[in-house]
Amino acid sequence: MTTDFPSDENGQVLRQMAEGGDDLSKPRNIDFTVVLPGESEALAFAKHFKEQGYEVKYRRSDVVEKLPWDVTVVKYMIPDHGQIDAFEDELQQKANALGGRNDGWGCFAQ
Repeated sequence: MTTDFPSDENGQVLRQMAEGGDDLSKPRNIDFTVVLPGESEALAFAKHFKEQGYEVKYRRSDVVEKLPWDVTVVKYMIPDHGQIDAFEDELQQKANALGGRNDGWGCFAQ
């Protein structure tokens, strides 16, 4: 398994996963988190991705100041750098319109 990933945040995470023994060729649920300023924005964001067939959870977490609402979109996929970047771009496009931003992703090792 290669650990030759781009020198960005996603590449760093994938490199650490591979070096830790994770089999990055195995698909799994990946949780992508977006933070938003209010409950109405969180609901609109969650509804958009739920209608596309994704599992979606939202809650007020107050982890990020001024963006207290977390929405987690779960996507079943192989943890591939390009696919992660592309899905984060899709999430960010919707979040931009609602005053939010991506806040990372995570998954269990396989």
